[in-house]
Amino acid sequence: MAKFELKLPKMGESVAEATITNWLKNVGDHIDADEAVLEIATDKVDSEVPSEVSGVLSEILFQVNDVVQVGQTIAYIETEGGVSVDAPSEKTTDANVEAVAKTIETAKETVAASLDFADSDKFFSPLVKNIAKEEGISLQELDAIKGTGKDGRVTKSDILAYIKDRQAQPAPAQQPAKPVTPVQPVQQQPAAAKAAPVSVNGQDEIIEMDRMRKMISHHMVQSVQTSAHVQSFIEVDVTNIVKWRDKVKGAFEKREGEKLTFTPIFMEAVARALKDFPMMNISVDGEYIIKKKNINLGMAAALPNGNLIVPVIKNADQLNLVGMAKAVNDLANRAKSGKLKPDDTQGGTYTVTNVGTFGSVFGTPIINQPQVGILALGAIRKVPAVIETPEGDFIGIRQKMFLSHSYDHRVVDGALGGSFVKRVADYLEAWDVNRDV
Repeated sequence: MAKFELKLPKMGESVAEATITNWLKNVGDHIDADEAVLEIATDKVDSEVPSEVSGVLSEILFQVNDVVQVGQTIAYIETEGGVSVDAPSEKTTDANVEAVAKTIETAKETVAASLDFADSDKFFSPLVKNIAKEEGISLQELDAIKGTGKDGRVTKSDILAYIKDRQAQPAPAQQPAKPVTPVQPVQQQPAAAKAAPVSVNGQDEIIEMDRMRKMISHHMVQSVQTSAHVQSFIEVDVTNIVKWRDKVKGAFEKREGEKLTFTPIFMEAVARALKDFPMMNISVDGEYIIKKKNINLGMAAALPNGNLIVPVIKNADQLNLVGMAKAVNDLANRAKSGKLKPDDTQGGTYTVTNVGTFGSVFGTPIINQPQVGILALGAIRKVPAVIETPEGDFIGIRQKMFLSHSYDHRVVDGALGGSFVKRVADYLEAWDVNRDV
């Protein structure tokens, strides 16, 4: 018998750790090669960790809710063959076995110690938690630190800078005693309003939020508290696009094996507009603006369980319409089936959400931090409209929709925010009905 080390696999360049959410196998269970052993969660995506070998699960090193680093050993699997592993064999000396056991126990204690701040709604890495514990930083202080990492996370540099600033603050100087002067009592300010208590009776059902809903809730509240949201709306005539799609969608599906929806058409227009207005393709880090080189479009997608996820189309401006359609369909299908990888939701620079899917005419979407803009696509409707011609104006039936642009007024003013959404509309209304695809 040999022991195989089951390690947390690499899940993308931007993913360094994951939380164990469920063990699918128990100690003593037989595992086939490529069979899922446990479920893990990153910031937005749940996924499974399969075994590379067949064997019996002999030891579990981490429990549910433990945070594990990429590349870290999470379990041992006993195999029948002579699999080459970096684990103690039967010939290992007693001293080495004790050393390995001590190392594992120390790792467990370190992870347990790093979870002292679990009551916070924010996500903190084990390293940040350990630094906070060693420096005596309370949960309230840790929550107040403004993070500069992805999605506003507190990084090692952030907490070390906070500690340095706190130590550099001079102690308050002693003021000489002064005679007490009687003053008029000052009326106290009313305390901040608290949420009204919810009345629950025996007929009400209490449902706990799942992990993803808690993260969405926190992310949305954080975005509203961070960005100064302002909106611009514009109506777009997409009659030519509707007619063109009706004409080519059958042949497109037969040739490419993919459905041609409106989404890739809109995504193409947004990517072109972002190239025209690169200051919409930015993020904010404190008092600095980060101008993004790549145009990575987030595509908000509703999941079957009612939650929301935003997979990302990388380098969207480099895709033709066929490539865009394939990317949109691939991400949408994998989102619905729960097959997205953690890296599929990372690196977005601008987001598009299609509220028209559910019949909404327009909406006021919340910015997906740390981005500075999000575009909502309203439902396409047949409406009476004034049509201008050289012979005069007349009333006709046109296919129209609203574009709703939410942007961060800290760095995007009305001129830029309005010009950007107008450029998207211009590209859509100038659609070539004779275009090949």
